[in-house]
Amino acid sequence: MDQTRKINPALTLLALAISAFGIGSTEFISVGLLPLIVSDLGVTLSNASLTVSLYAIGVTIGAPVMTVLTSKFSRKNVLLLVMVVFIIGNLIAALSPTFTILLVGRVVSALAHGVFMSIASVIAADVVAPNKRGSAIALMFTGLTVATVTGVPLGTFIGQATQWRYSFIFIVLIGVIALIATLLLVPKNLSKGAAISLGDIGKVLSNFRLLLVLLITALGYGGIFVVYTYISPVLKEFMGYSDSAIVLILVIYGVMVAIGNTIGGRLSNNRPLRAVFFVFILTAFNMLLILAFLNFHLLGLFAVLLMGLFSFMNVAGLQLLAVQLAEKYVPNAIAMASALNISAFNIGIALGSYIGGRVITTVGLQWTPLFGFIMVFIAAIITLIWLLVDREKK
Repeated sequence: MDQTRKINPALTLLALAISAFGIGSTEFISVGLLPLIVSDLGVTLSNASLTVSLYAIGVTIGAPVMTVLTSKFSRKNVLLLVMVVFIIGNLIAALSPTFTILLVGRVVSALAHGVFMSIASVIAADVVAPNKRGSAIALMFTGLTVATVTGVPLGTFIGQATQWRYSFIFIVLIGVIALIATLLLVPKNLSKGAAISLGDIGKVLSNFRLLLVLLITALGYGGIFVVYTYISPVLKEFMGYSDSAIVLILVIYGVMVAIGNTIGGRLSNNRPLRAVFFVFILTAFNMLLILAFLNFHLLGLFAVLLMGLFSFMNVAGLQLLAVQLAEKYVPNAIAMASALNISAFNIGIALGSYIGGRVITTVGLQWTPLFGFIMVFIAAIITLIWLLVDREKK
């Protein structure tokens, strides 16, 4: 491909979205396959759930570490390498003779996830005009949201219709398509990031504003996952929906996520911090709405679908905020700031799932929305204080 070829933002973002679709599909694919893995490999359900939690830990650790290791490569080559690692990880999972090897495959895939999401956010923001950066990042993240609508349900269906290994083969095929799309659609002449080291983690974490973004991300998405992780039993036990109805509801939920993601990208184009505050405050009170309508069939469903609309609406804004602040305060560590914010998302997912589990075992499933509200509301208040302090300085 011609080194001097003009960058086509639409084609570049399409390739990123395809890769994000594959990565989004593999992140939660094992959730629907847990009973099959338990039956085939003879492990307990709690052990089988390591295929989810170890993946999240792999992303959390892998995002900054892999960003450092690949920082001297051209960004296109990093994207190609990431998809090769992604394919290898899912092949290991598909062909694993033991549960331990399956976990190895999941961790390898997670390493690809972390570095892809960090560098893809930077590329998406870099190839468009400054006033369209939020929308560009949101478009890249659309691959993740589409995966929640189609990729994960389809992969689960394949596993149930055949065996769980074929679900990972399905993910491998998506990875191959993403690799080809990256090879053909992403130009070589993307701007090259500065070489970074693990010491750049300290640069990012020592900047108070960047540290606040990471805290807000972890708290906000931790609160969301306190509820979302256990939304299926909430729909069944309190709102009276059948298993088959829940599958359809989750598909509609995914559609709402995709719509919210697009809206959030547009809201965050010019003033991402303000957009983050308004979305989190709406999300927090939506949690209270779920709590209030917990025993109502239709009103409860409305509240749950509304959560779908809000749940990913802040992803682009938070990621853009991390990139903008890094450009201003630590310009040599932009990719690391992006990587650490991806880690913060996954810390939030792991933390929210854990807190939700503790809430269920101590006070009951019905109180998960309340604890979700508390976490998201704290994130909103921190954001509001930040906004007011910035306003005073102007």
